[in-house]
Amino acid sequence: MTSSAVEQLPYPGRIVKRKEKDKTIVEAVQRRLNEMGCGPIDVDGDFGEETEKAVKLFQIRFPDADGQPLKVDGEMGTLTWSRMFGSQTVPVTNIAASDLLARVVEIAKSQIGIMEQPSGSNRGPEVDQYVTRCGLDPKGKFAWCAAFVYWCFDQVSKELARKNPVVKTAGVLAHWNGAGTQPGATRITKLKATNNPSLIKPGHIFIIDFGKGAGHTGLVEQVTSGKLVTIEGNTNDGGSREGIGVFRRTQRKIAQINKGFIEYA
Repeated sequence: MTSSAVEQLPYPGRIVKRKEKDKTIVEAVQRRLNEMGCGPIDVDGDFGEETEKAVKLFQIRFPDADGQPLKVDGEMGTLTWSRMFGSQTVPVTNIAASDLLARVVEIAKSQIGIMEQPSGSNRGPEVDQYVTRCGLDPKGKFAWCAAFVYWCFDQVSKELARKNPVVKTAGVLAHWNGAGTQPGATRITKLKATNNPSLIKPGHIFIIDFGKGAGHTGLVEQVTSGKLVTIEGNTNDGGSREGIGVFRRTQRKIAQINKGFIEYA
């Protein structure tokens, strides 16, 4: 196999790591590691300790496509793969699966820049509307990231004269749990999404679990290799779950979405 052929090797749809059974894939990784100065290692198709150390060295030496550090774990996930073989080798789908989801993204984009009034209060004219739409009294000053997601879907559902398919809740984890039995909802676990980023599309809802009942959620706008562009309520430029407005975030990684994603039909 030539060097140029190796550079175009498609991502196999799973994390390539120790005990990988496909020797052809491992040999391609080993050749590429040698080419990029992270060897010398044997090109023998065995993803063992030597290859793992070489992958870690690669992850230390090379940033991802956006110049951010790679996770040094010795495993070939989507971000490491795209840096080694090129971003075009990791398939993504940036077309929403339905008119509903495409329109939800547009509605969410129209809300970017909405801020709490006063800042840090979980209140404001628009924020109160998000929370009220979930059936809550905004005087309770609720965290509102999940309410924002519900409101976006509800706006579009009214436009399309259809029932809102989203679980009616302002609770992030309650949403994830409820989606497990909600008609028209499909949950995509972290493992499936990490292994195959092409499963994640615009209009999908991400769910992060921080433990002790706390979580954060938002909408996927775009997917690039293993990274997401998202639109989130109750956040800030740093990605806080207790932020001050609706923001577009560009640095979330699929692997950091530790609960998963929800697609609604």
